[in-house]
Amino acid sequence: MDEKIILLGYMGSGKSTIGKLLAHSLALPFEDLDDFITRKEGKEISEIFAQKGEIYFRKQEVAYLKELLSSPSPMVIALGGGTPCYGKAMELVRAASPYSFYLQLPTAVLMARLLPEKEQRPLIAHLSQEDMEEFLNKHLFERFPFYTQAHFTLPCHGLSPEQIVEKIKAQIK
Repeated sequence: MDEKIILLGYMGSGKSTIGKLLAHSLALPFEDLDDFITRKEGKEISEIFAQKGEIYFRKQEVAYLKELLSSPSPMVIALGGGTPCYGKAMELVRAASPYSFYLQLPTAVLMARLLPEKEQRPLIAHLSQEDMEEFLNKHLFERFPFYTQAHFTLPCHGLSPEQIVEKIKAQIK
């Protein structure tokens, strides 16, 4: 495998978990874009949002995405949940690799995954449980046209991380 494999989807969809397993399985390095940004900026994503705002963050995010995509090394990259929706991110992703995967999950599953870690997620930390469901539905609706620009859409509901990895590997061989 000499290509980049790019995972995208909503927060809580398992991009980092799947990415690590997939990278290990293919003996490739793994890079989580959010972690890459945190290392480069020397701050947590929530701190960047709080101190510099979302517009600054999104500009940096696209710049760091370009940096990862222009690396000559094959790797597995997990994008942030919002990454595909800003700037020309999906154009960049589609041009950089034939292997971009949208990890698709229903709102109810995302809610169950996100509620326990809500405080660590800047976009939803301030929401009540009732407002969160409406927010997720609205966000998913808005982001759907970007997510579905991925080369592959993988419905992940009911699948284990290992099964999802196998589905991705079946597409790249």
